[in-house]
Amino acid sequence: IWGATFVVIKSALSQASPLLFNAVRMTLAASCLALIFWKWIPRITGEIFRAGAVAGVFLWLGYEFQTTGLGLTSASKSGFLTGVSVILVPIFLALFWKRKVNQWTMAGVIAAFIGLFLMAVPIGNSGSADWSSVNLGDLLTLACAVAFALHIIFLGRATARYPFQPIALLQTTVAAVLMFITAPIVEKNPHMAWSPGMIAAIATTGILATALAFTSQAWAQQFTPPSHTALIFSLEPVFAWLASYVVLHERLGWRAGSGAVLILAGVLVSELRGNPADSAGAVGESFA
Repeated sequence: IWGATFVVIKSALSQASPLLFNAVRMTLAASCLALIFWKWIPRITGEIFRAGAVAGVFLWLGYEFQTTGLGLTSASKSGFLTGVSVILVPIFLALFWKRKVNQWTMAGVIAAFIGLFLMAVPIGNSGSADWSSVNLGDLLTLACAVAFALHIIFLGRATARYPFQPIALLQTTVAAVLMFITAPIVEKNPHMAWSPGMIAAIATTGILATALAFTSQAWAQQFTPPSHTALIFSLEPVFAWLASYVVLHERLGWRAGSGAVLILAGVLVSELRGNPADSAGAVGESFA
């Protein structure tokens, strides 16, 4: 879903400031989830609220850093730096939670990381990777990768302990509130042109790419470890290209094509050869 909505979001941002657009789509998502999971609201305890709020804070930080950084750096570098979250998840798990990472999972992470690099960073005239000087946008986007990696980890921690329904609602609501608070502070001129295309973009991204996608993630992370989740998310640029190929008829060169193959191979290696015991039960124990 995230890959397929890339074209929609790109068009919408020509009529709206990024942070305000995110705030509106997140609010729509939170409203939809409140209507669906309203029976869970009275059951939210202090522990559930804290777990969902922590996930929501990192979700908010990830979007804020990503959209702000994208305005200051190139799209290719932004895509690659955001994808660094793939390799940060197992590193954070090993460093802060003393969790052992299966060698096949690590091999899959490395393959996906190389694949992201090949897809996102083109070759320059000199024949080497086309990197410009590091700027503030690069640093903000790297911070986004850290936030998304921690979001994956803390969401896995929350759904291993509590029902996914209130967690999905809480993380989205907290992110929406924080986005509306910070949008007028961070953006000098928050704006949005209400048009049929904008309404369609908000409905698509709010309902499908936020409410449905993040609820699906919260449900699925009961059964798959965070390192596998990060690898699966590395498929986003692959699906983004597929959507661009179908809608915009863009073609994939040999370099980006090789990157897509490496990402797919990394996911398959991790899922087929990873430790079978590294499942939802192991996730719960590792976060205890």
